[in-house]
Amino acid sequence: MKQISLTTDGACIENPGPGGWAYVLRYKDRVRELSGAEKDTTNSRMELRAVIEGLRSLKEPCAVLIRTDSTYVKDGMTKWIHNWKSKGWVHKVKGKPGTQPVKNRELWEELERMQRSHNVVWEWVKGHASDEDNKRCDVLANTAARSLE
Repeated sequence: MKQISLTTDGACIENPGPGGWAYVLRYKDRVRELSGAEKDTTNSRMELRAVIEGLRSLKEPCAVLIRTDSTYVKDGMTKWIHNWKSKGWVHKVKGKPGTQPVKNRELWEELERMQRSHNVVWEWVKGHASDEDNKRCDVLANTAARSLE
């Protein structure tokens, strides 16, 4: 399997508001960057969309290191999704009675479907720090979001 590094980021001018997503994909010495935008969205949706679009760009099953500064996305895929599914896509919200539907369910389901084709490892990276690919994704995602202002 090809060894791929996929760094992702999402951005939102307001939350909700114009948003952007971006990824930097590395395979050996090759680099691919892509970004996109949505008019009325949230930062969480853009974080998810960045990973989905990065995986969508792969043409064959790969070993993928997904690098994200979003604990929401990483923890959602590595810790929470199994419980959400077993409970019918609802969860308990701290300080509120009962359960509530999981937000962005359609994106979580799409991401889960897409990762099944690959051998995925998740890695959290500190945002806006020293990671060059993370910083590049941040610039691309924010530029995409601002293109809709």
